[in-house]
Amino acid sequence: MTDTRHAVPERSREELLRLRRAHLNPTLSVAYREPLKIVRGEGVWLYDAQGQGYLDMVNNVCHVGHCHPRVVRAGAEQMARLNTNTRYLHDALVEYALRLTATLPAPLSVVFLTNSGTEANDLALRLARAHTGARGTIVVDHAYHGHSPSMVELSPYKFNGRGGEGQADHVAVVPMPDAYRGAVRDAADAGPRYGRMLAGAIDELRARGHRPAAFYCESLLGCGGQVILPDGYLRQAFAQVRAAGGLCLSDEVQVGFGRVGDAMWAFEQQGVVPDILTLGKPIGNGHPMGAVVTTPEVATSFVTGMEYFNTFGGNPVSCAIGLAVLDVIEEENLMDNAVRVGEFLTAGLREIQARHPGIGDVRGRGLFIGAEFVSDAAARSPDPARARVVVEAMKARHVLLSTDGPDDNVLKIKPPIVFSRANAEEFLEKLDGVLGALPVG
Repeated sequence: MTDTRHAVPERSREELLRLRRAHLNPTLSVAYREPLKIVRGEGVWLYDAQGQGYLDMVNNVCHVGHCHPRVVRAGAEQMARLNTNTRYLHDALVEYALRLTATLPAPLSVVFLTNSGTEANDLALRLARAHTGARGTIVVDHAYHGHSPSMVELSPYKFNGRGGEGQADHVAVVPMPDAYRGAVRDAADAGPRYGRMLAGAIDELRARGHRPAAFYCESLLGCGGQVILPDGYLRQAFAQVRAAGGLCLSDEVQVGFGRVGDAMWAFEQQGVVPDILTLGKPIGNGHPMGAVVTTPEVATSFVTGMEYFNTFGGNPVSCAIGLAVLDVIEEENLMDNAVRVGEFLTAGLREIQARHPGIGDVRGRGLFIGAEFVSDAAARSPDPARARVVVEAMKARHVLLSTDGPDDNVLKIKPPIVFSRANAEEFLEKLDGVLGALPVG
């Protein structure tokens, strides 16, 4: 007989909103004008309390699909057997480090496991400072690297946003390498030209008395508006930073684990190898997990006598789940799926763009895609109002999307990478219908 004395009661949407306002973090937001009460997930679908399914086009956390049976089983079986910390020997911890580093180019071979992408980026900053003896950090405009105090300082998305305290003395900001609306547009050499802009940031830090410890850069820019780095950007930027004595960090908290399709890691598409790689979100398919991977030289610099110990980082349950995610990516050929479906989806969006002038640019790699709305195609003036209308109209048609970018005018598309061609066809048909029903201009 089931004991229901402490069962979670079912509450209405209105009651949930009231209780959230009264008892939860007051800065916590909800999605959409009429918030959804989601109670179940499966694959690329989320289901509300009435059983209505919504095609999830924006959840890059449940990387291999919501509630993937293999991942769920791996976590449940390990949790039923043992969960403890890394001061005990355990096969899963070592096996995960071996399996993860086998996907990476040399010399990225030393793993630190954490509980989130924020923790990973925060730890990476400590590694960079220990190795270089410097504090200065270079970041890309509108970047977001986490919510800890140190990471808010490295996130223009936060420190230059509402409630932000502005740029810290030890931080320099370089322009987004946006070849569509940035300072360098439609140029074959946009990547190197943007990369050379780091020289000014290095000089700026030196003028304030700081040497560069690290350059933080997402391998594809998420909060920046689904921006694809122009060819040659990281090669030039990394060269500038290393010549000044700093380390180069690739933040793949959003875009790693095969999302780009033709590579496991998006930095590989730039032909570079970072000194430090940070991971999160898709690593555990919704389970709280993150990682830092670095070189033996950088890791050795961190050995100062102070132990780095993380109570939950690298626990057996997390490692079992992480291994299951790697298994599913490989055995279900999800990188190939990301290539094929991503190409179909991008081509379909460009066909829609040709019929609807409100879409100024379509860009993407694999299943990381952006569609930028503009009010004037020639001037490339952002149109956030139209983007918001599209998101709400698609939600009414049971497709979940969101927007990003400095002007909040970019439709961000990053579904679980089990997203199929049939799912893409449904999305494209509904988007075409929504745009066709909107007034021109």
